[in-house]
Amino acid sequence: MIVSTICMILFVLLSSCGHARETTPSSSHTPKISTIVNKGSDTLVNLALAWAEKYQQLYPNVEISVTGGGSGTGIAALINGTVDIANASRQIKPEEIQQAKANGVNPIEFVVARDAIAIIVNPENPVNRLTIQQLSDIYSGKINNWKEVEGNDRIIVRLSRETNSGTHVFFLENVIRLGDPNNKTLFSTDTLLLPSSEGITAETRDNPNVIGYDGLGYVTPDVKVIAVGSKPDGLFVLPSADTVNNGQYPIARDLYMYTNSQPSGAITDYINWIMTPEAQAIVTQLGFVPIEKP
Repeated sequence: MIVSTICMILFVLLSSCGHARETTPSSSHTPKISTIVNKGSDTLVNLALAWAEKYQQLYPNVEISVTGGGSGTGIAALINGTVDIANASRQIKPEEIQQAKANGVNPIEFVVARDAIAIIVNPENPVNRLTIQQLSDIYSGKINNWKEVEGNDRIIVRLSRETNSGTHVFFLENVIRLGDPNNKTLFSTDTLLLPSSEGITAETRDNPNVIGYDGLGYVTPDVKVIAVGSKPDGLFVLPSADTVNNGQYPIARDLYMYTNSQPSGAITDYINWIMTPEAQAIVTQLGFVPIEKP
């Protein structure tokens, strides 16, 4: 009798467990959660976070994970297959494309916003304008004192982003090397490499000897922005959305997202939304340049 009772109890318990598995809502009754992993450029990270936050409000069934680390880090993650979208403030390099294809990855490029690299100094610095050539000479170590560019008799302290930064690479290739692919000039060895755009702004605010560069969206009112000219006798221009769009500001660039092959599903929907006026309005709000006017 006791054995029979125990068997009956076990039968009821097992039957209950099986019934629970069967009645768990299937994917056809529950909104499917899509996760997008997005990593890379520190220039883009605040914008990418703002896009992700807004998109998840609009589409709660999509989760977007956004982290920085630099353009090189994001592209490496794309090559390794550990992200869905890589953010970059520079174009992917030919050798990176080769690495990707060798790993079965076909990078597809999307221009998602535009940016100007602003040259910043301390507000006490009397220098108001510099040419691209002067910037090249400063950052390569040919010019070492502010008096050489009509400033005070002070040693120049050079600030830069770290080498994994797309902004660092863009500045090296287009400012220090003057856009010449055969030019092998390097940053002066005493250039201070900082891990973030915010760090460059903070150091520039506190040190009257400093020169730095930052994406336009990271420039704060407590630093001074230098007008930049292509030639000594030409036009000197301050960075802004208008001067980027009309081609007057000489240190402007596109900002990118890369995917493995043409995206589909949730990733396609997300990138298509980024191109909309609603998403591009966020670009303007954060101080960058929209690819189309909202």
